[in-house]
Amino acid sequence: MAADSNYIPRTMNPPKDSYFLLGPRGTGKSTWLCHQYPDATRIDLLLGEEERRFSAYPERIRDVAASLPAGSTLILDEIQRVPRLLPEIHALIEEKKEIQYIMTGSSSRKLRRTVSDLLGGRALLRQMRPFLASELKEKFSLTQALKTGLIPLIFASSSPEERLLDYLHLYLKEEVQAEGLVRQIGDFSRFLEVASFSHATVWTTTDISREASVKRATVDNYLQILEDLLLAFTVPVFTRRAKRKLIAHPKFYFFDAGVYRILRPQGILDSSQEIEGLALEGLIAQHLRSWVLAQSKPHSLSFWRTQTKLEVDFIVYGPKGFWAIEVKRSPNLGPDDVRALLAFKEEYPEATCLFVTLGKRRETYRGFPVIPAEEFLLGITPENPIY
Repeated sequence: MAADSNYIPRTMNPPKDSYFLLGPRGTGKSTWLCHQYPDATRIDLLLGEEERRFSAYPERIRDVAASLPAGSTLILDEIQRVPRLLPEIHALIEEKKEIQYIMTGSSSRKLRRTVSDLLGGRALLRQMRPFLASELKEKFSLTQALKTGLIPLIFASSSPEERLLDYLHLYLKEEVQAEGLVRQIGDFSRFLEVASFSHATVWTTTDISREASVKRATVDNYLQILEDLLLAFTVPVFTRRAKRKLIAHPKFYFFDAGVYRILRPQGILDSSQEIEGLALEGLIAQHLRSWVLAQSKPHSLSFWRTQTKLEVDFIVYGPKGFWAIEVKRSPNLGPDDVRALLAFKEEYPEATCLFVTLGKRRETYRGFPVIPAEEFLLGITPENPIY
């Protein structure tokens, strides 16, 4: 395959065994696979002909596998389109034929049970997320990332805001409406707008239900759809060795800052500083989550909030370290900004506590490092500690 001068390498170490590669549309799964496995045999199930062929007779995949020599790689793109293929793949893996099967997907909704079976059968799981700043290096712009995000499909566009709108419509039409995931697409669209006001804040189903004018059970179902389509995630409360009374509700994030910005309506009464601050927290959340998912040993991403409303935005905990990270848009910190970190440090003296702001230089405040957001994000790589 000819070299692509525009290709941006991703920091992912693929396994040698068969595996799933999940990620939202546009995050570069197919592009990465083409560069990583230039000689692989590929079946694209987004193509109607291929989808019909294997939906009718999923056992045909055995004929494809039988025609390949030992040591080959077989890629099945968007496997959720034909979930009936998964038992056949499972059987082929169990038969230990020397072929690597790579199955991509942009939705885990139809795959959940079978994916679990295949993971037990030695098929591994990897996730493709938006770009990391450290992958983009000198191409990374914090200003642009806060506005249009880091989804590769959008990043490469000459009109990223227009492409984001198209991207949103694609998901509503092809992934939600076409799959029959919701009965009323209008209700779901209204829910997305209401949910944008909960980005980077504590998720309360009752409040969302009231604002979106849908039942609580419907809100729970809609949230599950967003998580299944890999378009959003929630962050739980850090409760390890807790001494204070903590809240129970998680925080909610769209998977990319650009998706949040395109969904979040902004009028004359909306503060652009507040919206940018929430986008900054979401951008850091997606980087930290990518880091956690890339680790070979389990790490957790959570937040800390007491019932007295002391809150630390992110807690990363695992074998590589223990970090408490407070995100502030303004670099001009005051006594109220540090109260939560001081309380957390008192309860967890083992933690490395720091601020991340939109400032331009490193400083310290009350003994805590204050790191410019651009420097912090560029420093996040899967192989290194957070800080």
